[in-house]
Amino acid sequence: MRIGELAERAGTSVKTIRYYDRIGVLRPEERSESGYRLYGEDALDRYRFVRAAQAVGLRLGEIREIIALRDLGETPCAFVVDLIGRRAAELDAQIADLAALREELRTLDRRARRLNPRRCEPRLICHVIDPEI
Repeated sequence: MRIGELAERAGTSVKTIRYYDRIGVLRPEERSESGYRLYGEDALDRYRFVRAAQAVGLRLGEIREIIALRDLGETPCAFVVDLIGRRAAELDAQIADLAALREELRTLDRRARRLNPRRCEPRLICHVIDPEI
């Protein structure tokens, strides 16, 4: 099938299919004599896998590695389990960072409500965000 048909069946744009081709997660099986990309039926399954993997937080580079393992005839499941574990740990760290930032913002909000806007010094730009604190 040509790229337009694949894009339509996948519910995406031709631009996205070309991008996935360029980064190596979705390759055409061949090119027509006139240079059109021609995809097999498995391209739609591969596209769906890419989208599902992105939906659970995997990055395109990681997805490319998974697909490369499969293309080599290997079962990438152990690699995927490792990726998922690392991604979950990254999310735990981000959640902790965001919780700390939320507390900092709440503290700043309480402090800001006690400040008088008329006493805001021009050199500070806005005394709510004081670089000296």
